Amino acid sequence: MTDEFLILVDSNDNPIGTEEKVRCHLPDGKLHRAFTVLLFDNQDRLLLTRRSDGKMLWPGDWDGTVASHPRKTETYVSSAERRLPEEIGADCKLDYLFKFEYHVPYKNVGSENEICGTLIGQVPNNFEMNLVKDEISEIKWAEQKQLLSDIDRNPQNYCPWMLVALYFLYASDNVMIQKHKQVFDKWMRVENQPILERALKFHFPTNNWRLIK
Repeated sequence: MTDEFLILVDSNDNPIGTEEKVRCHLPDGKLHRAFTVLLFDNQDRLLLTRRSDGKMLWPGDWDGTVASHPRKTETYVSSAERRLPEEIGADCKLDYLFKFEYHVPYKNVGSENEICGTLIGQVPNNFEMNLVKDEISEIKWAEQKQLLSDIDRNPQNYCPWMLVALYFLYASDNVMIQKHKQVFDKWMRVENQPILERALKFHFPTNNWRLIK
């Protein structure tokens, strides 16, 4: 982690100051603003990325496409569109879906205590990427049934915020659901929810996650 400063927020996502990134991710880290990106291709597969082994938190675990933090002058969308090329070496226009709050420890090393905006994007099947060293070690396109089955068997291999984002897809605005209808028809199925709930219980035994209206 660098000397980057993150946006501190209250429980309603109102900015209340800034703090060093490392201090925000200590076991008692302060609530701050973040985002997570879910990119899908024309076959409705989700682009997963494996976090570098050099990461302080959840090293080597599978994540959604990109997760990071907005800067002081950025929106959720502009920050995520800025960050994509910094991690996967490619651009994509994104849409905002919803935001959620969660707090989860990582061993005795640190924690994530975030209000997290969720963004969606769709890319062609020939989407080309160039992974950025020290950020991502591996990528793969995941089909819905296969991914949910593995999440059910191995929740420990997946980042908790990714699971929350997938669970709350139903909370997206109807305009976005219609715009990305093919993706939502596949990934917002009722049978997905119990699987994700079990995985979330593994990461959040005290249910410390919630949707922000």
